[in-house]
Amino acid sequence: MDRSEIDPKILEQIRKLEEKYEAMGQDLSSYLDGLLYSDYLTYWDYIHLDTLLSLQNPKTGLQDEMTFIIYHQHTELFFKLVLWELEQMTSSENLTEEFAIEKLDRVNRIFRLLSDSFAIMIKGMDKEQFLKFRMSLLPASGFQSAQYRIIEITSTCLYNLIDVRDREMFNSNEPIEELIKHIYWKEGATELSSGKKTLTLKMFEEKYMHLFIHRAKNYQSKNLNQLYQDHFSGTDNKELKEAFREFDYLANVSWPLAHYKSAVKHLHKAPSDIAATGGTNWQKYLPPKFQKIMFFPDLWSDKEKEEWGKRWLLEEVFQKSH
Repeated sequence: MDRSEIDPKILEQIRKLEEKYEAMGQDLSSYLDGLLYSDYLTYWDYIHLDTLLSLQNPKTGLQDEMTFIIYHQHTELFFKLVLWELEQMTSSENLTEEFAIEKLDRVNRIFRLLSDSFAIMIKGMDKEQFLKFRMSLLPASGFQSAQYRIIEITSTCLYNLIDVRDREMFNSNEPIEELIKHIYWKEGATELSSGKKTLTLKMFEEKYMHLFIHRAKNYQSKNLNQLYQDHFSGTDNKELKEAFREFDYLANVSWPLAHYKSAVKHLHKAPSDIAATGGTNWQKYLPPKFQKIMFFPDLWSDKEKEEWGKRWLLEEVFQKSH
């Protein structure tokens, strides 16, 4: 090949690059100089592998603490990806059924992975080691996952996030600041004996409550449940409805009960249960049958609401199809 001749495809690409940078008032030649002198990109630099692998810092010498740390970091990364997908839905100017199904399918795939991956905590961590190293973590707790709370607030209105036993005392039109005082998860971080807020909850609210209130206000008219009501409430698209229902079930039944299964394995000790890390009331907080939190309550029958969480127990604990 005569190197004096430039491939027409390359010339066309250069022309398009000139147009791109001219539109931004930039000089293409300067960017080409940067490309000429820059190093090749490597996999380890692109994903910041060295930094990523330096972020595990156990507090004890117990080996299974590494499992505990990595699992929670993995969870938070996937929560970030869930929010990435949900925010594309809620910010869409022309939300179609096809787009909603695509995004929900992605979210559901992530939540299925998260629920299944709890086996790493249930079967891949020694109970006696956990009961020792957990004492070095106080008052930190997985309860303090702000991203999961943001997923909830992005998915439905605050009224639907109030414990079903208390919901009749409020209405959905009350101020955000009032509704959030009664959000269901606060009960999960109260002292079992006194009913007072644990230090875990106090620290969590101090750091994130302003963010939760801002998020709830910003998403009051565009949370996922509201978008469903505005765009799809009259649809006959069974695939779309099932995608919304599956997300609801995965986030509010499968995920918390997988967590509950892990808590039972590591925190149950006859004749009583051990308080979770940070003193959270896991026995009342994790089982969905108590709070009956649903992002999309209109998509469930009265019987399904009444038996919320029962299917999981039949399938996962008793290996029976519902």
